[in-house]
Amino acid sequence: MKEHNYHEQTNINNAVKLRDKMKELPAFCGDFFRGIEPTTSSRTRIAYAYDLGIFFRFLHETNSVCAKMNIRDIPLSFLDMLTPLDIEEYLEYLKYYTKDGQEYTNDERGKARKLASLKTFYNYFYKKQMIEKNPAALVDMPKIHQKNIIRLDADEVVQLLDEVEQGDNLTKSQQNFHNKTKTRDLAILTLLLGTGIRVSECVGLDIDDVDFKNDGIKIRRKGGNEVIIYFGQEVELALLNYLEEREEIQPLEGHQNALFLSLQKKRLTVRSVENLVKKYSQTVTQLKHITPHKLRSTYGTALYRETGDIYLVADVLGHKDVNTTKKHYAALEEERRRSAANAVRLREQTEDF
Repeated sequence: MKEHNYHEQTNINNAVKLRDKMKELPAFCGDFFRGIEPTTSSRTRIAYAYDLGIFFRFLHETNSVCAKMNIRDIPLSFLDMLTPLDIEEYLEYLKYYTKDGQEYTNDERGKARKLASLKTFYNYFYKKQMIEKNPAALVDMPKIHQKNIIRLDADEVVQLLDEVEQGDNLTKSQQNFHNKTKTRDLAILTLLLGTGIRVSECVGLDIDDVDFKNDGIKIRRKGGNEVIIYFGQEVELALLNYLEEREEIQPLEGHQNALFLSLQKKRLTVRSVENLVKKYSQTVTQLKHITPHKLRSTYGTALYRETGDIYLVADVLGHKDVNTTKKHYAALEEERRRSAANAVRLREQTEDF
């Protein structure tokens, strides 16, 4: 069997998931997913499928017409029967609902994402002139309150990396595995903190993606574009140390090219990296909930403080819109504006005697 790289395998897995999810949606949804395939990632389509599943379950539970038919049999024409008020009621429903005995809640961000999915869904059929109305376009997006960006301070970064090397504050059960994984874990955390790459980009790395001659790694961004991200001496040393151990490991079939391997000799998963970041960060700070994305924010903050170049930060982090970067580092922008107050001298100050 052909060995697929991480991104190819992810797309295959998502294609299978999407087929399963589509069995729970009205049949006409197939047109939507085929139509958006050229312009979306497989992960985005899965997210749409989950969101639409919640929407049609809501209709099945609350709409007297929908309740009389199987969800699969809901016709496309039914979309024209809905009003903006129906969609606002759906947003209210999203605050709290249950499914199979499990409770679900959505904050303003969760509601905004699901409304965005519904707007895209309606807009597709409306632009194709397959429906006459677009009530989703008439519903305002929820107001999103900006959260403080959580990041590690410089001293906390030092403590975190020291903890990975030493493991003194880990539990006894965690210390049992520490000697087996600390070189790998140090390479992962140093890479995340030293380049700002996403956790999915990290676990997707193959051995051949690392170029020590030019001190760069080849990664695939969310949109599928391949780019080279350059790393410094600390990252280089951590990767070289890990690769010495990696050469002694015989991976399982299908995982031979993976850079980072689990103890089961398989490619590490996103969840595994999230768990190891949580494990080590809890020994450094209990007040901050540190995830791989927070390490990305930590890198972006350090890079911006060192360079003051928001466009460079946006480029390295892979933000398509620099306004996304500005939003994340607004507090640092304010610091820089404050520093401008005394940057320019109009007249030389003289002492009064």
